Amino acid sequence: MDANISAGNARSMETLDPDDWSAVTALGHRMVEDAIARLAGLRDRPVWREMPPDVRNHFAAPLPLGPQPLEDIYAQMTSNLLQYSLGNIHPRFWMWYMGAGNMVGALGDFVAAIDGSNLGGGNMAAGLMDNQVTCWLRQIVGFPETASGTLVGGGSMANIIGLMAARNARAGVDLHRDSVADMPQPLRFYASDQVHNCHMKAMNLLGLGGNSLARVPSDADCRIDLAALNAAIAEDRARGIRPACIIATAGTTNTGAIDHLGAIADLCGDEDIWLHVDGCIGALIAIAPQNRHLVRGIDRADSLALDLHKCLHAPFDIGCALLRDRRQHRQTFAESAEYLQQATRGIAAAEFLHDYNLETSRGFRALKVWMMLKHFGVERFGRLIDQSITQAQYLTGLIESEPLLELMAPTVIDIVCLRFNPRGMTEVALRDLNIEIMLRLQETGVAALSDTTVKGRHCLRVAICNHRTRTEDLDLLVAEVLRVGAEVSNSA
Repeated sequence: MDANISAGNARSMETLDPDDWSAVTALGHRMVEDAIARLAGLRDRPVWREMPPDVRNHFAAPLPLGPQPLEDIYAQMTSNLLQYSLGNIHPRFWMWYMGAGNMVGALGDFVAAIDGSNLGGGNMAAGLMDNQVTCWLRQIVGFPETASGTLVGGGSMANIIGLMAARNARAGVDLHRDSVADMPQPLRFYASDQVHNCHMKAMNLLGLGGNSLARVPSDADCRIDLAALNAAIAEDRARGIRPACIIATAGTTNTGAIDHLGAIADLCGDEDIWLHVDGCIGALIAIAPQNRHLVRGIDRADSLALDLHKCLHAPFDIGCALLRDRRQHRQTFAESAEYLQQATRGIAAAEFLHDYNLETSRGFRALKVWMMLKHFGVERFGRLIDQSITQAQYLTGLIESEPLLELMAPTVIDIVCLRFNPRGMTEVALRDLNIEIMLRLQETGVAALSDTTVKGRHCLRVAICNHRTRTEDLDLLVAEVLRVGAEVSNSA
């Protein structure tokens, strides 16, 4: 072929690589510098800001058909996106139990995106790193070497992985071939009335229906009532329903309560019931030197859900499902396909990781966790968990010493439930008052709290899953709740 023609064809070929790598390099350096400046200056910024209409309208712009300069696009991001974030990386974001991210993990996400590996499977270093990270997590919670794990988008999917394995293990039929309608007995799953709503979604996704999840009453400390649980199991057996799985919670979303893990494990052993632990909030307390006793017995679970963007503060998104029985794990999810056959040599000469997961295509989530654990060490994360729990106890002390504040549930870990209560008001009036306090704190950018209902009573909820929080932030919170509470009460 003529060399000039070949060169012309090369120049006419489309690509997504830039014409000028130096310009992209310069912008990339600037973006990293801006990101570092943003994190370093978080404390001086509001937690959250309401978007003005012109910014909101920017996100209704029509589909772009032609190119725009990358510099212009970054300017739009800076003014319209980064100024109006959720705020969960801020030191005073305590609204939802999320984690605050970190720079090392963000760099890991960047490198993972450039690497571009699909973690569905393949003979590659990324796959080995994925297995290494799940192995480390297995060691953290005390699971045996025979256990297996898979990285997923978050805690909800991690729970679904575990519950799907429980369903298949107790179905009595091969659910790769048969349907749930072919099971010889209907299955029952059990959880406390404090369980996360992802478990209700799981029942529907698994084809079992919402009625297959028995919501057992919780005790005064918001833990599953063991007597009520035993009674529910006995009643179901008498009715011909098979007790399949108990979902124990290590850190409820409402109050941080931790079910009696050891006693539930004993019960599951006696009754031949699968034990799944939703440890998305509290499982990693296992690495906290002062508080690891709170989750004693978690290593006895058949399956365990972890949320690594919470107590490890990994950038979104990443969770992990661990299963004690590797064979059952793979048997639940593996499906053969002629286009996905393991080879003895080459790129396909490795176990397919999607045989342990619902996703055939999966991002390289392991790298950020690998970098974080290597850089900080697991012991620092354990100390940070202890620090958050200590801060929650500090806040609890402030609440108990202030007559106008009321503690609404026992403080077990790093979740504190409270309300402003000037006394003499109805429950409805107290609810409206505290909602107004919450909204004003959000809208002024001072702090982000959420609200919930515990045992039928409305309250505010402070989730201190934030490595940037200091005790002076909690002092400010109490002062502002009292100030705004008095202001709203006096204007009513």
